[in-house]
Amino acid sequence: MDYLFTTFGNLIHQTAFFNLTVGNYIMIVVACVLLYVAIGLGKEPLLLVPISFGMLLVNIYPDIILSVEDSPNGVGGLLYYFYELDELAILPSLIFMGVGAQTDFGPLIANPKSFLLGAAAQFGIFVAYFGAIFMNFNDKAAAAISIIGGADGPTSIFLAGKLGQTALLGPIAVAAYSYMSLVPLIQPPIMKLFTTKKERAIKMGQLRPVSKTEKILFPIIITIVVCMVLPTTAPLIGMLMLGNLFKESGVVRQLTETASNAMMYIVVIFLGTSVGATTSAEAFLNLDTIKIVVLGLVAFAFGTFAGVIFGKIMCFFTKGQVNPLIGSAGVSAVPMAARVSQQVGSEEDPTNFLLMHAMGPNVAGVIGTAVCAGTFMAMFGVF
Repeated sequence: MDYLFTTFGNLIHQTAFFNLTVGNYIMIVVACVLLYVAIGLGKEPLLLVPISFGMLLVNIYPDIILSVEDSPNGVGGLLYYFYELDELAILPSLIFMGVGAQTDFGPLIANPKSFLLGAAAQFGIFVAYFGAIFMNFNDKAAAAISIIGGADGPTSIFLAGKLGQTALLGPIAVAAYSYMSLVPLIQPPIMKLFTTKKERAIKMGQLRPVSKTEKILFPIIITIVVCMVLPTTAPLIGMLMLGNLFKESGVVRQLTETASNAMMYIVVIFLGTSVGATTSAEAFLNLDTIKIVVLGLVAFAFGTFAGVIFGKIMCFFTKGQVNPLIGSAGVSAVPMAARVSQQVGSEEDPTNFLLMHAMGPNVAGVIGTAVCAGTFMAMFGVF
């Protein structure tokens, strides 16, 4: 009988109920809320579902991300090996390849001025950088945090890993992907505040047709130019353009399909669950996390603001040929930010179609955010 009681007692004490802290329970609730946002509201489910589920797992069973060094038998937890791929910048780079294979750069090629709008929207990154320094983060941590302003999750993870800010990787990634999912809520009020009804109703002319030759040359030229100036951007820009070259060349259909579908979704599972697993209660529930969330929102708001204001400047100099709303799409949330520009414009005039015009700044923003990351790496001598 004593044996049965002892065995039963051991089984009970092995359950998570006896090992979790109040913080763990809070994080379990947060994970469930994020799952609702992803599934119930349909906001950025592709990454929020694995991230929030990884968050759920690590706060129930912390050893799922136990490192090899801390393991008594020299074997790490399942998600530790996924996370190593994040730290080595492998998974974010592969996601960029998939994005490139899915993206049409035609609107950007047809209207090269879109590059200026994409560049303007990166203003929020530098606002957040100096804001983070003001909040007593060190230079590298401030740089890693600031990339949230580009609304680009993979680049945020990439830079945090490269700059050795893995302790902040979880909060940075969760903030970045949360704001990406909230683009339709955050951007419209800012866009409407800084534009007039007349500006929002501007109809833009038809984009010129882009030849296949231009589409093939574009990723090659961008890779050469950007990576020659900032070699540290090669993992992101190189993979983005390689994926796009697969798509536009038309001779490697199997590679295009693999990069844009099977491979990308496998990578998303690994990336999302491992990032979510970095959000243990001990790592997440602290003052730094609150600062990161606030700085991310400020950065994103300023990025949207700068894009719209530059759009207004272009509208003025082109005598009303540019709708300022497309400037807000200069953040990297592809294609959601472009869709928001279309949505706000159609509210003023249902016959106004801005989506293709907004895709130019949108894909320029992806390149711009990667360039900002490469600039920070060059500043700190990281390769």
